[in-house]
Amino acid sequence: MSFSVILTEKGGATQRLDFDAEEITIGRVDENDICLPKGNISKKHTKIVVKDGKIIVLDLKSTNGTYVNGKKLAGPQVISAADKVYIGDFILNVEPPELDQIDQMLAPEPKDFGNGEQAAFDSAQPEEPAEDGGPTMEPSGRAAATPPRATSAPKTTPSPPGRSPLAAAKAAAAAAGRPASARKKPSAASVAEEYGVTLNLVHDRLIEALDLRRLDLDAIGSDELWTKTEGTIRQIVTKMDSTGELDAHLDRESLVQDVLNEALGLGPLEIYLADDSVSEIMVNSPTQVYVEREGKLQRVEKAFSSAQAVLGVIERIVAPLGRHIDESSPLVDARLADGSRVNAIIPPLALKGPCITIRKFKRDLLTADNLVEFGTLTPQMAEFLDTCVKVRRNMVISGGTGSGKTTLLNILGSYIPERERIVTIEDAAELQLPQEHVVSLEARPSNIEGKGQITIRDLVRNALRMRPDRIVVGECRGGEALDMLQAMNTGHDGSLTTLHANTPRDALSRLETMVLMSGMDLPIKAIRDQIASAVNLIIQQTRFADGTRKVIAISEISGMEMDVITMQDIFNFKQEGFDNEGKVVGRFVATGFVPKFYDDLQRRGIPVNMDIFREEA
Repeated sequence: MSFSVILTEKGGATQRLDFDAEEITIGRVDENDICLPKGNISKKHTKIVVKDGKIIVLDLKSTNGTYVNGKKLAGPQVISAADKVYIGDFILNVEPPELDQIDQMLAPEPKDFGNGEQAAFDSAQPEEPAEDGGPTMEPSGRAAATPPRATSAPKTTPSPPGRSPLAAAKAAAAAAGRPASARKKPSAASVAEEYGVTLNLVHDRLIEALDLRRLDLDAIGSDELWTKTEGTIRQIVTKMDSTGELDAHLDRESLVQDVLNEALGLGPLEIYLADDSVSEIMVNSPTQVYVEREGKLQRVEKAFSSAQAVLGVIERIVAPLGRHIDESSPLVDARLADGSRVNAIIPPLALKGPCITIRKFKRDLLTADNLVEFGTLTPQMAEFLDTCVKVRRNMVISGGTGSGKTTLLNILGSYIPERERIVTIEDAAELQLPQEHVVSLEARPSNIEGKGQITIRDLVRNALRMRPDRIVVGECRGGEALDMLQAMNTGHDGSLTTLHANTPRDALSRLETMVLMSGMDLPIKAIRDQIASAVNLIIQQTRFADGTRKVIAISEISGMEMDVITMQDIFNFKQEGFDNEGKVVGRFVATGFVPKFYDDLQRRGIPVNMDIFREEA
């Protein structure tokens, strides 16, 4: 369906541009339908849509804005041919589709423009034009840039008296036995963009109608606040619906919930936090959100209306924890009430806008049986690890990001006998041990003045004075590794921790590096002696390309030979390829090696199951 744009540059030069399309974009770069190469024009500045006979103009979040009759656009707006659209140094008038196009659509052999039959649209019912407050025109004699897609101007045919073009089209189409329109389906990106603009507009009007920042949240209950805010949003949406500002196909209920979540909750993240199939949520920018399901990353349709909305969500997460984020401190670690771990980073460090990464913590704690069911390990391996915890072996869980280290640490921690005192130390509290006698400690970052920081290393040192039977450190990242090794060597057997490494041998190298980060000038041989005597087992966990997580090795550190730490695999996973669906195929194998402490247990008369060390695990 064709329509015309009358384009006048500041100074008086005018062009008439005709288009056979339902929408066009205007901007500074060539990929737009109308290219206006001026410094005050954004790359993609404005969009014009002709829908149901109405002309709709919307700003594409341009730097300098789009104006209609001198008033800046805050969202999609229906305009008439008499309205003036101001874009930088240019004025546009848009003429709607004419009736003769309907006749062309009903002709026996319509011309194919590549998009099927042209749709019949009703002529727009113009709103009362606002007073012209646009910029004053000054002569310059320059012509506007020629658009890349323009067609010949359509003829003008008057509408029959008392009947709109769309009504005429419907009647003729009914007589011809075919639908009155065959609309071009908008792209997913276009729909998401327009929805974002609408969402932002409703949110802005909510702020005007109900200033959430000035409400006395202590005087008003949480339920009452949500109810009051939802009622206000519904009033705004109803009014916009009655004035034609909302797309006819827009889901009003989803719009209300999205605005409500953005105003008081965690915005579009709420539905993914409630979705048990989602294990991780990643906000790369306000318009780009990814989730992880079954180990696979996928982009989702939901997005934020603006960077400010993302910042608002970050503030709601970190404020209850007494933490802050701003330009002077642009990154923060935190947690949600359910234990999910949160990392946020904002500009100027994040170039595309505020970023959020949420590692969800499962509501239902996993057990070793669950890991066996998932194929993470075998029942024999689970039985071996259970025995290791009960006989107080010091263990390090090694693996890459997202490989399931914390989940396995939580399961191993649950094996610790009830009678023992456990102290857990974490950056952001995630562990949920079922025992009663557990002291949970959490590190603290510095305040806005750069003071008050309490590190993992500070907490490990303090834990030694708390008479612990076991120390469980969520993750060793630096100098606290030295304090952890000393604790393991000084009567706190059966302690557990995790670190990032890709193989058991890499884990030993990583431990050496972290000990050096403590600032102690120790020779490498002394460090390796300390590791060999403190750590009994390394459990290596890996996430494969198909999203599955497996314990690929359980290795015992057996001692030192010269300056090299020696170790022996007890169990490992042998990958044999992939199946037709791309899933990893392989098997768990017991190497046949029996750890030294099992011999000690047998000599002491403690019953142990030796069958688990047979070759097939």
